[in-house]
Amino acid sequence: MGQGEKTARHLTYQIAITPTAMKMLKGISDRRIRVKISDVIDRLATDPDKQGKPLTGELIGFRSIRAVGQRYRIIYKVQKEQILVVIVTAGIRKVGHKGDICALAKKLIRLRLLEP
Repeated sequence: MGQGEKTARHLTYQIAITPTAMKMLKGISDRRIRVKISDVIDRLATDPDKQGKPLTGELIGFRSIRAVGQRYRIIYKVQKEQILVVIVTAGIRKVGHKGDICALAKKLIRLRLLEP
């Protein structure tokens, strides 16, 4: 492993939460769930591109990580140039449901409220 690889591995990324994601987090009434989601967000400061999974289709360029069991997900984007992780949405993953977190993220992209 070269010296540059060692240095890159120890970078700490800044975390930015979009207003939409912040509103979604505040809307979760169970304080314990909010704390668990917050812990996962904090862990994204280290090696965010090795956590979660890359998304496809309209959400290409974004990643998704499970936050609380199988239900809650955080969708985020790693901006390596700025050493920044942007949390774009957080909530329940429920395929086919209008409140599904991935469906919401796609809608935000279509409305150009998130950059793909």
